[in-house]
Amino acid sequence: MRSRSRDDANRREYIAYFAVIFLVALPMACVTWTLTAARHMRLPKKSPLRTAWSEASIITSMILSA
Repeated sequence: MRSRSRDDANRREYIAYFAVIFLVALPMACVTWTLTAARHMRLPKKSPLRTAWSEASIITSMILSA
């Protein structure tokens, strides 16, 4: 029973960190995506949403593993 509440707490902490990092990463990903599209005159393979999601996932995992 105790490990379940600990797992729930860890999950809530992950979601909280992820949400904050995602919200910070999203505008930067949009700007980068727009500049890349303008420079190369074609759309990048990854959308800004997917890029921000990936970055948030990586950074959150790094923070919580430290």
